[in-house]
Amino acid sequence: IEAGVPFRWVAADSVYGVGDVERTLRRAGIGYVLGVKGNHWFGSWTMEPLIAGEAKDIAAGLPDQAWRRLSAGHGTKGERLYDWAYLPLADLDAEEFDCPVAGPWTRGLLIRRNIADGDLAYFTTWSPKGTATQELVNVEGTRWRIEECFETAKNEFGLDHNETRSWHGWHRHVSLVMLAYAVMASVRYQANSLKPKKTQRRTR
Repeated sequence: IEAGVPFRWVAADSVYGVGDVERTLRRAGIGYVLGVKGNHWFGSWTMEPLIAGEAKDIAAGLPDQAWRRLSAGHGTKGERLYDWAYLPLADLDAEEFDCPVAGPWTRGLLIRRNIADGDLAYFTTWSPKGTATQELVNVEGTRWRIEECFETAKNEFGLDHNETRSWHGWHRHVSLVMLAYAVMASVRYQANSLKPKKTQRRTR
């Protein structure tokens, strides 16, 4: 934000927490999908039906029709399909937060359910009013692509193979690995984009 880099969304898992992060993003006019634990409390203000309680208890009381099967992006084994439930909790005016993006914004609860084992994950959301559930799911799904990038950088380029004891040494190592990864990603993209040359058939 301080550097003036343009971006519309922030996605994070529960390890980063909420609170200060939420307030900062709201004031900056940035939407978010932030992971929270099952005991995180949610409450609706003026929306129907009224909702109040911990995320895990709210999820347990949802009817079957509240869930939609949506893809969180394409993975190595195809589409990442989960069951999702989205509950808008309150519509708030951007002016209340000195937000530069005018108009109403919606605070909500997004719940992800694993198809295989029923495991649940919970997210607090902030988005312009009318944002589709699929877009929130797409935002949450970007975390997987980022984590895959880190995993590839570790396995193929040695991102975590360093024993540096200073900020400068660590920064140089990570910067070099990220540059190498970016170059190889660009080369792969260009190679996959090239169309094979057409061969002319000889005629007698």
